[in-house]
Amino acid sequence: MGKSGRGMRKAVGIALAPLWALQVFTGAKSFRANPIIGSRALNGLGLHVARKALAHAFTAARRFALSPLAPAELRRRFARDGYVLIEDFLPSDAFAAVCAEADALAAGQGLRIQEGDTRTELALIDDEALAHAPALAGLVKSGRFLGLCNYIGARLKHPFCQVQTIRRDFAANESDPQKSTHSDTFHPTLKGWLFLDDVDEARAPFHYVPGSHRLTAKRMAWEYRQSLNARRASDPHVAAGSLRAGPEDLEAMGLPPAIPIVARANTLVLADTMGFHRRGEARDDRARRAIYFWMRTNPFNPVLGFRSNAWRKLELRVFKALRYRSERAKAKRAA
Repeated sequence: MGKSGRGMRKAVGIALAPLWALQVFTGAKSFRANPIIGSRALNGLGLHVARKALAHAFTAARRFALSPLAPAELRRRFARDGYVLIEDFLPSDAFAAVCAEADALAAGQGLRIQEGDTRTELALIDDEALAHAPALAGLVKSGRFLGLCNYIGARLKHPFCQVQTIRRDFAANESDPQKSTHSDTFHPTLKGWLFLDDVDEARAPFHYVPGSHRLTAKRMAWEYRQSLNARRASDPHVAAGSLRAGPEDLEAMGLPPAIPIVARANTLVLADTMGFHRRGEARDDRARRAIYFWMRTNPFNPVLGFRSNAWRKLELRVFKALRYRSERAKAKRAA
């Protein structure tokens, strides 16, 4: 690179430095995209583990304030394991109606994603969809569903919801990165599923490492070591802030292997995906259908939030715009 190129890079770095600094106090997680978050020197001084500890402290405070939203027994199970299962979440007639409406929505529109040997189809559950799906509306707007999401997500807000259909593509030769045991980000966050099909071990079940959502001395020591070289990691997911953990890593943290979450249809699963988890291996090409939902916000914001329909509509509008831009970019690359 010539002097002019190096000068341009330096100028860009100076211009972006205030933004990079502000992102330290947000949910930004990429070691590679942000040279402050990815700085070996700063992480050597404890930046990454300090962000992680502070994010957990804020989340714990918000979750404590929101504890009336979830039954005491569910709170105990979540504190112990990092995930919870609720069987027969909906009455049988309501569940049958949700399945029929979800199938109709998935047939009409959707985003198709190929990750290695896994094909995923996602249909967004927005106001346009809910106008023709009263059972789905009853689910995603119910106080019980929102209360559980808000407690585990530690924020009063509406989660993003989609109809998710997963199949294994036996013709693909690449591996699915979601099948590697990983943590989504450095701070507690919610993902969940209402399974529309029975999920056995042959149907790519969600796997979770019980107790891996907790901050222990061994976990923090491992996070510290990982942060020193994450920016230059060969795995792009690690460099982007989603740390991978092999069997030896779990052992070093004093954690057990991931276990499959097998469940009957109409089971609700909610998990803190800061904890280690992965997608299971499908042994056949049967689809696995679910209502998939997630929440992720700024972990350093102490405000509990509010369930605003106007804010939810704005978030959905931004999400759809970003998804459209992403799909156009993919189409251009494929052309």
